[in-house]
Amino acid sequence: MKDLSRLKGKYYIEDLVAQGEHESQDFKFMISDARKIARSISAFANHGGGRLLIGVKDNGVLAGVRNEEDIYVVEQAAERYCNPPQHVEFTAFNVGAGTTVIRAEIAKAVRRPVFANDTDRRWKAFYRVADENIVAHPLMIKAWQLAEAPDEASALFAMSHIESGLLDLLEQSQQPLSARDIALQLHIPARSADDIIAKMAAVGIVEFRYTGNGEFKITRAE
Repeated sequence: MKDLSRLKGKYYIEDLVAQGEHESQDFKFMISDARKIARSISAFANHGGGRLLIGVKDNGVLAGVRNEEDIYVVEQAAERYCNPPQHVEFTAFNVGAGTTVIRAEIAKAVRRPVFANDTDRRWKAFYRVADENIVAHPLMIKAWQLAEAPDEASALFAMSHIESGLLDLLEQSQQPLSARDIALQLHIPARSADDIIAKMAAVGIVEFRYTGNGEFKITRAE
């Protein structure tokens, strides 16, 4: 199987499966759509990295890899349907009775954002939240891009009264705030609020928190 030597790993894989699916782990019984897998690769790479356990059903049953083509589909997803292309490290484990589970590890991206060419043929950046791959907020993407340009982002350290006011606003709020709420409460244009939020997120002063229904809001970084 793609020249992979199988390691003894029944108990190791069972321990991983016992954790369930979470922000750095996803189960895949079988793989047939490279674009859908590209979502997971993008989400893990834009978060803190993660792994796919191939040959594991959603309910945790170790069914085993049914077709070695699964590995090639993952490679295609990482190399062809991710921008920039990502590297995936594969390890095969013998989990008993001739059954093989593949661990496909995706590292945190060296440069974010990592986009995936989704099933609608559009390039989107995903982010891992719990056991879901969520489309990243545009301001998250802008913050990642600014973080790759440290000279531009670091200019924020000369904070004006507006940035200070934003921090005070977040400190006083009992809940994360949307960019629109921040613009309204600070009495500034929406575009100005977006620019400030992205810069402050780029240097780690504020962060984005997923609040459900595809929505991210802003809070002070912990």
